[in-house]
Amino acid sequence: MGSSVVVVLSEQKRLGQLRQQLSKLTPPPQRLVAIGSGETALSSVADLNPALARQQRQRGMARWLIPFGFFAGLTFTFITDLDTFAFAGPIGSHLIGGLLGLGSGFLGSFAAAASVTSEADDRIRALRNRLEEGNWLLLVEMPSGCEVPWTQLQEAKPRAVVRLNEG
Repeated sequence: MGSSVVVVLSEQKRLGQLRQQLSKLTPPPQRLVAIGSGETALSSVADLNPALARQQRQRGMARWLIPFGFFAGLTFTFITDLDTFAFAGPIGSHLIGGLLGLGSGFLGSFAAAASVTSEADDRIRALRNRLEEGNWLLLVEMPSGCEVPWTQLQEAKPRAVVRLNEG
């Protein structure tokens, strides 16, 4: 992932002009997302929506925690040789242990995803406020190794330019 900045503009006309100008660069930006009235909704952009980013993190964690939890639960019942679920028979007892581990992995993915806080939350809150004031945002993500085109951004006379991350 390369460098990402969000440009705050007061006019939709300038937003369109800047987006067109940046799309002609060589190499072009990886992403150019216009956000505001008549454009993309802020809630659909993961970089600017902490809830959506947390949901994506949870799904990624669940992908490896659920199978790990199942095999950990299964292994635990084999290693300890406890008869906690004796009513289910020898195979059923181990299977129930695996399913309980699977459930633990699923719940763990929520806990792990919620425990990570973004250092950009304050910047995102400020951008959300700018959007509510009637401004437009342009998310510009450059490829790795490419510098953000600061000259073109400043020529658009933005209200603010907020750096999300550096690539």
